Amino acid sequence: MSSKVLFTGKTHTTSGSEGAGRSSDGFLDIKLPQPHPAAENLFGVAWSACYMGALELAASKKKITLPPGLAVDAQIDLNLENGAFFLTARLDVSLPGLDPEVAKELIHAAHGICPYSKATHGNIAVETNLVGSGAV
Repeated sequence: MSSKVLFTGKTHTTSGSEGAGRSSDGFLDIKLPQPHPAAENLFGVAWSACYMGALELAASKKKITLPPGLAVDAQIDLNLENGAFFLTARLDVSLPGLDPEVAKELIHAAHGICPYSKATHGNIAVETNLVGSGAV
């Protein structure tokens, strides 16, 4: 079985005081003056957007209607220990009005669907929390 490419994101990034990152489709155009503190923010936005799509897919597979107000707050930390850099992450998931046990099932299932979650699994420490209305 061969895979099918569904989407390809193409970007060009430059460094220096006038550093920037741009996508080939023009949708993303961001200034990245050194030392590029936006990298963790960009990763957080990309991961949480992908993760929300995975939550929606997990819910549809279980025939669960997601409540309005679905949101994911991502915190990506750049750490330094013994001269080595590494990332840690926290995803705070808000599924207002959804039963907490059902929400936890969806949160777990989404990590098995989301390509960002799969890519980071076992590579960085990730904490996922159910927050907001209906949270435990």
